[in-house]
Amino acid sequence: MVQLTSKTPTPEAVAELKTYIRRLNSKAGQMKMDLHDLAEGLPTDYQNLLEVATKTYDIFRELDQLNKQLKQWEEQLK
Repeated sequence: MVQLTSKTPTPEAVAELKTYIRRLNSKAGQMKMDLHDLAEGLPTDYQNLLEVATKTYDIFRELDQLNKQLKQWEEQLK
């Protein structure tokens, strides 16, 4: 994970964060589809529902935090 910081960012750090966010977005999309597929198949595999939902929540929460950090960094570099 990219380290969130309050220090003044560098253009390189912004580029690294953007790359990480792109990769995480791809993973988040796959997690969303996995959760959707699991939900459609209920009650089969209901035992996995909490685990998959928690992982999906965690990845989208991280994405939200990183996107806020990116926006803040880009504002600081203007």
